[in-house]
Amino acid sequence: MKLIDAHHHLWIPQQTDPDIGYGWLRDVGAPKPFGDPTPIQRDYEWPEFIDESTEHELIGTVFLQTDGALPDPVAETNWVSGALSNTGLPHRIVSFLDLDSPTAASELEKHQACGLLAGVRQIVSRLEAKPELCFAGKHYLRSAQWQENLALLAKHKLTFDLQLYPEQMHEAAEVFNRHPTLTVIVDHTGSPWDNSPEGKQRWIDGITALSKLPNCVMKLSGFGMFNTNWSADSIQYQLQHCLSAFGPDRMLFGSNYPVDKLMASYDDVVNRVAAGLTSEAQKQGLSVDEVLEAVFINTARRVYDV
Repeated sequence: MKLIDAHHHLWIPQQTDPDIGYGWLRDVGAPKPFGDPTPIQRDYEWPEFIDESTEHELIGTVFLQTDGALPDPVAETNWVSGALSNTGLPHRIVSFLDLDSPTAASELEKHQACGLLAGVRQIVSRLEAKPELCFAGKHYLRSAQWQENLALLAKHKLTFDLQLYPEQMHEAAEVFNRHPTLTVIVDHTGSPWDNSPEGKQRWIDGITALSKLPNCVMKLSGFGMFNTNWSADSIQYQLQHCLSAFGPDRMLFGSNYPVDKLMASYDDVVNRVAAGLTSEAQKQGLSVDEVLEAVFINTARRVYDV
């Protein structure tokens, strides 16, 4: 199957020329919300990534920023731009930008100079009662400066990748409802970390709230982030509700490699998602071919212009 991978990483923590300044990738063995990252805390470059699949054909990719604490995020953008320049594939970049900074506008100009910038991401995932799961050091959704700079992205026709938890979705829906021209992509299927009945319902309610925003898109990715033993069966309720709430034209696929390499092979990730979508499309009376083409190619092409 041909596909566009709308969420992958590349990184070089073992190199010092250039020295991107990675933090968590060099803090070997320090636990992350998704577990022990040791096996991936090493250089991961394009030749390894493009060889991950033996069954499917990549026809385009979207690189996602790696570390929100880099001393100079533009250095990552410039390195990735160079690393992707001879791949022969269409590709776009989603860089890190601190929207809570008064210098966000000038920093954005530096990122845009590479000519490949599709959007930015600043992870907002935060749970007061679960510090071990927090990616964000503060509640960015509640910052006036942060919200103001969302308009900056819309002005430049850039996207925003939204990584958050279900507990934050209603608040996020209120924030992004005030920015109707900004395309918002919900990363990692909305991070359904709590698989209890209450947790699943919280995720469903949040997904429903976000889906009511016509400018909001769901990214099917990161399934191993909070369930290392995930399977096609374990994500079926997620695919069911995402397909019902967003429809295939507002859904796209991302491998989250190499992070999700800790939990499953690349082809297993693709095949499990494709199998689940096939089953749900049939149940909902939708064309399987049209659903798969939308999720694996067309939505990414439209949203990221890749």
